[in-house]
Amino acid sequence: MMVTVESTGALERRMRVELPAARIEKEIETRLERVGRSAKIKGFRPGKIPAKVVRKHYGGQIRQEVLSDLMQKSYSDAVAQENLTPAGGPQIQPEVTEAGKDFAYVATFEVLPEVKLKGLDKIKVERPVVSIDDSDCDEMLDNLRRQRADWATVERAAADGDRVVVDFDGTLDGEAFQGGKGEEVPVVLGQGQMLPDFEKGLKGVKAGDEKSITVKFPKDYQADELQGKKAVFALNVRRVEAQDLPPLDDSLAELYGVAEGGLKQLRIDVNANMRREADEKIRASVKEQVMEALLTANPVDVPKALKEQEMHSMQHEAMRRMGIEDHSKAPPREQFAEAAERRVRLGLLLRQYIDDNDLHVDAQRVRARVEEMCASYENSDEMVTAYMSNPQVLQQLEPMVLEEQAVELLVKNGSEKEKKVSFKDFMKP
Repeated sequence: MMVTVESTGALERRMRVELPAARIEKEIETRLERVGRSAKIKGFRPGKIPAKVVRKHYGGQIRQEVLSDLMQKSYSDAVAQENLTPAGGPQIQPEVTEAGKDFAYVATFEVLPEVKLKGLDKIKVERPVVSIDDSDCDEMLDNLRRQRADWATVERAAADGDRVVVDFDGTLDGEAFQGGKGEEVPVVLGQGQMLPDFEKGLKGVKAGDEKSITVKFPKDYQADELQGKKAVFALNVRRVEAQDLPPLDDSLAELYGVAEGGLKQLRIDVNANMRREADEKIRASVKEQVMEALLTANPVDVPKALKEQEMHSMQHEAMRRMGIEDHSKAPPREQFAEAAERRVRLGLLLRQYIDDNDLHVDAQRVRARVEEMCASYENSDEMVTAYMSNPQVLQQLEPMVLEEQAVELLVKNGSEKEKKVSFKDFMKP
């Protein structure tokens, strides 16, 4: 086998492979003999068919099969011989296929870039230290109360926190527009459900009020035809409702499935859940800082094949999240190009770092992550056992844990400082 390789781009390679005719003919003869033992051709007994007749009937087909198989095998052998690491499948174009001549083909493919990491000792991380105090827990309990609140009609002017049920009919330059009409629409004042001008127009209204308000749409409004425009809305207030919150006592705990310990236990559970959420966001913050520093210090070429694969994967993930099954309605792949390239580049850098440091998945850390995932379940021990015995769950978790190990080592070998921050400030969107 003769192999020549030339670079046709930063990562693209053009490899020409030539196989001697004798090797091909020998393989063809071997297969023809095998076929001849079981072939059924009219006028001949099985196993007694002359070689010339077998070749006449099956020679062309056998030759194509041999060439196809040899291309696959020789391609693998050639890239190994030349110490190449393809980033994706090759495009193969046969050059010489005539019988009796050496067979030659050209394979064009991309290789993975050579990655030599640098600047790792210059990685700087600011780790948030999140404090959770009683007021944070009180606010979270109030949120839980609001989630289970009832609404009661009141005979007074609407204020922040009230729900106004309203009919509206909007016009733009005297003409109705799409989405400008609604009936019995509930609007909770102060939550930013509607445009600021619309909510402002509802403050102080009472049941039975009718009024007109002018609402200005922002310049970046989702409907292009309304951007920066002013519309007039005729309002008819159906009713004003106030929240009727459940009491802050043991009955609230019962509403959220806390069977023992009442409000005290609910507060403990809420605090633990807040801590889990904060810790998860801290991990994400540290990881993002490390990844950004790693990317900045290590520019690397990205194989088009890997980028295309990642774009395809991200498109399908978006379809799954959006509940889209019709591929014709899928978001365009191009919109994932930048994120896909970043993800592939990070993958290449992290893989190299993991190899350089001979990192392996820590089984204890995997179990700890599973226990953390299952902590909020009543039957957490059973869930942990089920997850740890599920190969699909472990297949998803293990790369995440290995990545966490790599991030921790990068932080350890770089520099880190802490920054104190309140739970409320840290967790806000």
